[in-house]
Amino acid sequence: MTGLMTALGGANQIYGAGMIESGVSFDMAVLLMDNEWARMNKYVLRGIPVNDESLMVDEIHAVGSDEDFLSRDLTLKLMRTEQSFVDLHERRVREEWEMDGATDLYTRANEKVKELLENYKPEPLPDDVADEIAHLVKEHEKKMGVA
Repeated sequence: MTGLMTALGGANQIYGAGMIESGVSFDMAVLLMDNEWARMNKYVLRGIPVNDESLMVDEIHAVGSDEDFLSRDLTLKLMRTEQSFVDLHERRVREEWEMDGATDLYTRANEKVKELLENYKPEPLPDDVADEIAHLVKEHEKKMGVA
């Protein structure tokens, strides 16, 4: 999470995602963990919107002291947009986590890497893009004297 302090200080480029051993090695599980931390950092940097909707002033008046906010449409809408969601970090209570095997963050990230690699189906490039890339490669090869 050292990236959060850097980002809050105004840095707009933080690199090194997935790097370990001072950048000598790369770990895909660490990349996924770093990606999740970067996403959480962006969430914090976005800030908390303060307006009539987010303060729910009208809802407070409508609900009063006799009802709850959980069934209100605006509450459900804001829950989907204002709450941070994570894929790898554990937010369940300890008992549920332990019953489910008590895996650590790195283990969960490693399992996700395996799943992504096994199930990834790349989208083919559009023909015009593939042709343009081939053309650029041929041009560069000619320029470098390798074609």
